[in-house]
Amino acid sequence: MTEYDVRAKALKDAVISCKVPEILKAVEDAKADGMEAVPIIEIMSEAMGEVGVLFERGRIFLPHVLSAAAGMNKTMEILGPELKANSTGNEKSAIVVIGTVEGDVHDIGKSICSTMLQCGGFDIHDLGRDVPKQLFIDEIKNGATFCGMSALMTSTMMVMKDTIDIIVEQGLRDNVTVMVGGAPITQVFADKIGADIYGESASETTEKAKAILNS
Repeated sequence: MTEYDVRAKALKDAVISCKVPEILKAVEDAKADGMEAVPIIEIMSEAMGEVGVLFERGRIFLPHVLSAAAGMNKTMEILGPELKANSTGNEKSAIVVIGTVEGDVHDIGKSICSTMLQCGGFDIHDLGRDVPKQLFIDEIKNGATFCGMSALMTSTMMVMKDTIDIIVEQGLRDNVTVMVGGAPITQVFADKIGADIYGESASETTEKAKAILNS
């Protein structure tokens, strides 16, 4: 294994341990070895997905998930300044409304994406989790030109389609770029519901949004 592989495994193992001190130590060790913020975040985001699977299978319980999430949030606080320092920003700016869809209370992936978009120069209106469809619509009417929706549960995926349908029905579709993501979401699903951007990771979503903004 390369040094990068060793450090990546340490980061994943720390997240899956669901222990905040171990997570923060793994992050500090990775930084000390020269690993940059974006790969650290992507590795840990993947590990958070594994934590979610373990929870669904009954291998771990809600306190473990919340502890892992707390470690992830603290990691974003640590790495936030580096993300901003390394950001080239956008020549243009745009308002992004972002949130986890109605019926879904998972927000770690959405929060990571929100932070990276903000570091990329976007004006972020983060609505949090369990967001009613109408709130997305209201933000678009108030000037948001990007709409980001996250779902971590298969039972809430179709809320994204319902929201897009409302956007179309109200004549707003040409005014907004729709972004979707989350563990159960795929490019095929994004295409099927009429989304403009699917991001497998927060960094991919940010880069795609930048490309559309500056095109």
